[in-house]
Amino acid sequence: MDLQLSDDQRALRSGMRDLLGAVFDREALRAAVERGGAVDRGLWRELGAAGLFALRLPEAAGGVGLGLPEAVLLFEEAGRALLPGPLVATHLAAGAVEGAAEGEAVVTVAEGGGRPVAHLAEVDAVLVRSGVRAGPGAPAGSGGLTGLGVLTGEALAASVAEAGPVRSLDPLTPLHRAEGLAGAVTGLVGAATGLSSAAMGLEGAVTGLARAAAGLARGSEAYPGAFRDQGALLTAAEQLGSATRTTEMAVQHARAREQFGAPIGSFQAVKHLCADMLARTEPARGALYAAALTADPVEIAAAKLLADEAAVRNARDCLQIHGGMGFTWEADVHLHLKRAWLRASRWLTAAEAEEILAAALGPSSGPVPPLYSGSAARG
Repeated sequence: MDLQLSDDQRALRSGMRDLLGAVFDREALRAAVERGGAVDRGLWRELGAAGLFALRLPEAAGGVGLGLPEAVLLFEEAGRALLPGPLVATHLAAGAVEGAAEGEAVVTVAEGGGRPVAHLAEVDAVLVRSGVRAGPGAPAGSGGLTGLGVLTGEALAASVAEAGPVRSLDPLTPLHRAEGLAGAVTGLVGAATGLSSAAMGLEGAVTGLARAAAGLARGSEAYPGAFRDQGALLTAAEQLGSATRTTEMAVQHARAREQFGAPIGSFQAVKHLCADMLARTEPARGALYAAALTADPVEIAAAKLLADEAAVRNARDCLQIHGGMGFTWEADVHLHLKRAWLRASRWLTAAEAEEILAAALGPSSGPVPPLYSGSAARG
């Protein structure tokens, strides 16, 4: 398996970085903070025109026709820039929700488990699990739920009216506690009907990966498991981008900041912190890129676990290197830390990822015998 990026992939990543540098610089980031993280519709349409949301739709459907590896590269850049908004959900809804692919519609997701819904008050549609129970063949990561629905129009407006705002850890991600969304979606769009076209579009987009579309689509029951896996993978990509950026910020500050007549980067303790940040980022990158190639639920769980750890711990170490300045509202370090904490609770938590990894190890073959026994132990 070749994990080196192709020239086309490097160009795609570079183009995305250039685009975000032009339309979402630090001034735009701070403006978004002042708006409380509200989605900039003009920016959303620019992202749609650039192909971020339609990236994996077939060309015949108006998409770009690329796959998960390319999507991972773009979402890594989005995470690096701290781009706000329900990017992952809108990307996954392209082809299922009208206007999502073009950036004309903003789509969020209700993940279940009592988790607050991000950007609920400003979206055009919500992807909701309808609560249908999976059979014994449900894929890893599906949480036993197969039903998916789309909540729009008056039903969405009624749910928003009943939802209560929740204080968000991340100033760029407004949250609402919305009870009963699964009930509201019943009878609107089911897993076997409303999202069947999206299933074909998303599954067809992974052509060329190690697991082809036909293997991913084991009937409509398999799609929501793949849906959550892909959401977790793209969220892990955002985490990796953030971990990379905080490593860069820490190194830049360590080179420029002087104490006792020398750059603080020359101090051994600071060197160790920077080295630890890199040592967390690169294994997470390898795991993420491998999971993007295989689309395997177990590898995705491992990638999410590593990327979450890298994003959170790197942001904390970056803050430590910045010292007292890092704790101020004017510094950007705290924005990376807060977003990393929030992303770690989305799509696939550490506990859920660990359960998937533990289940993949298979049943135990029995207790491990002691290293020494009998006379050997006494001798």
